[in-house]
Amino acid sequence: MIKAYDGEGKLDKRMEVRPRHFEGMEKMKEHILCAGGMLDKDGKMMGSLLIMEFESRDQLDEYLSKEPYVVEHVWERIEVEQMNVVIFDNEIIRERI
Repeated sequence: MIKAYDGEGKLDKRMEVRPRHFEGMEKMKEHILCAGGMLDKDGKMMGSLLIMEFESRDQLDEYLSKEPYVVEHVWERIEVEQMNVVIFDNEIIRERI
């Protein structure tokens, strides 16, 4: 699970970079379980939440090194946590740990 927070005042930069971000997401779609923009109290984008599946942390780091929001300094802070996905697309896919 990747929670990535935009830097202060980066909304215009986010919108400028967004088409390249979506191109990258299309290339990475086999790794994406769920993704979307996080919204502030006024409904404006303030970051991203991605639930992705990789074989290793090295693969995740490789993705992040090329992610346009990282390269273009839109995301200021990135938090990565492991997640046990139990339900996906309305189906139980794993036993609960």
